Amino acid sequence: MIAKDINLDKMINPHNSKAKVYWKKNIRIVLSLLAVWFFVSFGMGILLVDVLDNFRLFGFKLGFWMAQQGSIFCFVILIFVYVYRMNKLDHQYDMDEDQDNFMPDDIYRPEKESQE
Repeated sequence: MIAKDINLDKMINPHNSKAKVYWKKNIRIVLSLLAVWFFVSFGMGILLVDVLDNFRLFGFKLGFWMAQQGSIFCFVILIFVYVYRMNKLDHQYDMDEDQDNFMPDDIYRPEKESQE
């Protein structure tokens, strides 16, 4: 009776089509941000450093600056983008952290009969 109110199928059943779409979008977000992370760290910090050195930023060559400081700024921005997009996705699929969809303790651990 309590399980019907909480709708466990939404949270637990991995074969639920809504859960599959949620996890597909979740993985897409993570992979896209990892691609940006890889491009910034490996691409701009190592491969494209000579091309970027033709430009200056704050008095430093852009390739050097991206390898030393710019990549760190990009990584922090990626964290905020991840938090924003995941909160938006969680809200879209009713998986918000601020919702209290937890099971009561008595379902997981039924009270033992007191031995008096």
